[in-house]
Amino acid sequence: MDKETGRLEAFSDGVFAIAITLLILEIRVPKLEHLTDVALGVALRGLWPSFASYFISFFVVLLMWMNHHELLRLVRGVDNPLMLCNGLVLLMVTFVPFPTAVLAQYLGTPATDTAAAFYCGTFVVIALTYNALLASVAHNHRLLHGHLESTAILKIRRTYHFGLAVYATSTVLCFWNGYAGLGLNVLMLGVWLSLRYQEPVSSSK
Repeated sequence: MDKETGRLEAFSDGVFAIAITLLILEIRVPKLEHLTDVALGVALRGLWPSFASYFISFFVVLLMWMNHHELLRLVRGVDNPLMLCNGLVLLMVTFVPFPTAVLAQYLGTPATDTAAAFYCGTFVVIALTYNALLASVAHNHRLLHGHLESTAILKIRRTYHFGLAVYATSTVLCFWNGYAGLGLNVLMLGVWLSLRYQEPVSSSK
């Protein structure tokens, strides 16, 4: 249980890097019937769902990686439950390009609501895996640095629970209005960006 976290972090970073790179592969160069500037401009404008989906997912995966990195900085060792829960997080990270592609394909069509619900639903599952990852290290402080303040972990846990609730709400909202559900989903980016993790501190301070 006292193994270093370096290999786990390096492996995870590689998976995040691959997943975030795969997102751009879903944007294809348009094929034109008539090679004119106007035709190309129209075709590029028609790719707006792909661009929107790409940028949303890019920043989502980026913030997932940032929070994953910050959480592991609080961990002093690795054991099998942690590796399993971390693997579940990575499973969902590598899945993100698929709902992104679905959203890009059907955003702005009559199937927008279902595509958006599928996209937002993916983040419900991702939130569950992050909650499991936190539980695998924070239960009874078993893998955390010994002098880490309990209030820091409580704040992270509350934010993770809040994120799960927001993603679930956004998914349900999508069945009424896909754009509204997506908007609520995107608002969570600000929450993850504002989440502050705390360095291990001595109880004597």
